[in-house]
Amino acid sequence: MERIFINPDKKDWAGILQRPVFDSKALEGTVSAILTDIKLNGDEAIKKYAARFDGVELDDVKVNDGEIEEALKMVSDELKAAILVAKDNIQKFHEAQAQHPAQIETTRGVLCWRKSIAIQKIGLYIPGGTAALFSTLLMLGVPAVLAGCKEIIVCTPCDKNGKVNPVVLYVAHLIGIRNIYKIGGAQAIGAMAYGTTTIKQVNKIFGPGNQYVTCAKQLVNREGLAIDMPAGPSEVAVYADETCDPAFVASDLLSQAEHGVDSQVLLVAGSRFVVDAVIKEINHQLPLLSRNKIAGTALQNSRFVVMENAGAAFDLLNEYAPEHLIIASGNALELSVKVINAGSVFLGNYSPESAGDYASGTNHTLPTNGYAKAYSGVSLDSFVKKITFQYMDKEGIQNIGNTIEIMAAAEGLDAHKNAVTLRLEKIRKSR
Repeated sequence: MERIFINPDKKDWAGILQRPVFDSKALEGTVSAILTDIKLNGDEAIKKYAARFDGVELDDVKVNDGEIEEALKMVSDELKAAILVAKDNIQKFHEAQAQHPAQIETTRGVLCWRKSIAIQKIGLYIPGGTAALFSTLLMLGVPAVLAGCKEIIVCTPCDKNGKVNPVVLYVAHLIGIRNIYKIGGAQAIGAMAYGTTTIKQVNKIFGPGNQYVTCAKQLVNREGLAIDMPAGPSEVAVYADETCDPAFVASDLLSQAEHGVDSQVLLVAGSRFVVDAVIKEINHQLPLLSRNKIAGTALQNSRFVVMENAGAAFDLLNEYAPEHLIIASGNALELSVKVINAGSVFLGNYSPESAGDYASGTNHTLPTNGYAKAYSGVSLDSFVKKITFQYMDKEGIQNIGNTIEIMAAAEGLDAHKNAVTLRLEKIRKSR
């Protein structure tokens, strides 16, 4: 587990920060075949893959009202109350992101504005493998409803008895989503991308998943269907200095490692003392976890880097561009100005990544694998497209008409110029 690097030279950073690598060609071949089958054979192919991969024979892939009612009774009042707190915080944070059109008069008589319009049909993929992530449905469903998306489809795997996790169904009911389908893996992405007799085609697909789901999303994206972002296995990076609590840091690293065997954790510390103290805590806490085998395997991809210079430490972290970045320091607010590339940042010794995963209000659907250099996490904006409008009256076209004519002529686009000239001539003749 313990791969420790002391003040590594910049030329060695790429090797140290490398993510786990998969055989993408073989993976693409497998996933592409599944997608093609779904495109050609629809519901029949979906049921075939449910039997093959999930071990379940499905008569109907859609969750019915009776199953939802049954699920509501299975969720404890305590968990329902916790989910309501999380939903309220997520809703508050995302409601504040709404933008209202503001008309700008760029030139007298020329009005321009931009309006957010909800994407009409969206698909949400909710993982259900080693852990059914009902929190992801909160993170995606709440802003989708706030944005005003008219059709929201949820796909999530079922168990061998054909049952979807009851907490996922409770959250869907709470948010107001009714179209829920018992489909997992690449076949779920194909169903939403192409549509079947049972499942409507969507305009954009959201949600994390394993390497097969991620590959499927990227393949349908190449065909022109929008997705939330490129995303792969989950990851966390922690910057910790002498003011950190090593037990807290260890717990944060382990909370990420338990996501899956392909998760990655990175610790960048101000001293070897901090690294040793954190490793000691990891060794103490790991055996106590119910998912210790998964976390232990994931820790084989871990890196521990000592960077005695804080500026160099954040240069390295920005190069890594983590999905989650924790700054475990009493000086976290001041250090946060050094962050350029990260999906979501957690400041101070009392801000665990778990808070963002569940209930602080920020979204936990974030770019991984270094994509935080160019992509943002999911927000209200992810569920809308922005349309620009402009209105010109006679005064407006006269004020900018000559500018347009000169520029169009310089580019050799006579029809563009003429579209303005005809209007100006009509105005002159009407005087």
